Amino acid sequence: MGKYLDPRADLTFKKIFGEHKNLVTSLLNAMLPFKNGEFIEEIEYWPPDKIPDRTEVEKYSIVDVCCRDNHQREFIVEMQMSWTEAFKKRVLLNASKAYVAQTSKGMSFANLQPVYALNFVNDIFQKDVDDYYHYYHLVHDKYTDKVIEGLHLIFIELPKFKPASFSERKMQVLWLRFLTEIDENTREAPPELLENAEVSEALEIVERAAFTDTEMRFYDKFWDRVSVQKTLEESWKAKADEAEAKAEQAKAAVEEAEARTKQAEAKAEQAEARLIETARQLKALNMLTTQQIADTTGLTVEQVEALA
Repeated sequence: MGKYLDPRADLTFKKIFGEHKNLVTSLLNAMLPFKNGEFIEEIEYWPPDKIPDRTEVEKYSIVDVCCRDNHQREFIVEMQMSWTEAFKKRVLLNASKAYVAQTSKGMSFANLQPVYALNFVNDIFQKDVDDYYHYYHLVHDKYTDKVIEGLHLIFIELPKFKPASFSERKMQVLWLRFLTEIDENTREAPPELLENAEVSEALEIVERAAFTDTEMRFYDKFWDRVSVQKTLEESWKAKADEAEAKAEQAKAAVEEAEARTKQAEAKAEQAEARLIETARQLKALNMLTTQQIADTTGLTVEQVEALA
């Protein structure tokens, strides 16, 4: 048994980043694509009634922390344990809701502040690219330096992260190492993590000894539900793959039948062409009657008479 609990779980993630403003501020500054001088100075957490609703399944597969900074920029931080295509659309929906909600305070459109949705995904969903960091925002399709400020969506595929990458962003690497290397099997944290004040504080928070028996039951329940959800998703995917395979087989069978039909039609046309040519040659010899030519070739009298 290790010394720590996994920081990606609901209980631990929210204890770290949902109760310690300095840690979520450090995480956001490290992960978000801010320009020089745009870093977050201080934040406040959203009130509970503003947190997006969750379905029964999402309560156990999605962990979130929501806050805003002193410039009124909004931040939604989520840990997604498994990937579905619907998740990306739900992220866009919730970020849009947060952006629109600013107008309910009587804010002028000119004063609307951007919303950043930072999403850690404990799964691989972009299998065709090597990058783990994916940043989406509104840009001109030709002049990419022309940007409409508003929504910023960031997805980080944790399984793809390798410590050697992004070496120029120290805090980003340290936080990602924390999220990917620390779990129930960790007996000793890497020295690089312990040497950093913020990450070291996060490590203290996830020490197993700091959790009560009741909290540990909630922690275990979270992973049980994640495991069940993952099993269901794998089952759904397997069924979908099987259905797709059967559809492909049926399509191939239809295409093969069509090809055979076309081949048979082509052979029939060739045979008929040969008969017509034979009939034309016999007719040119003037040695047989039209009826005799028809009987010999199998053509009708009308077809023979029509031959030049």
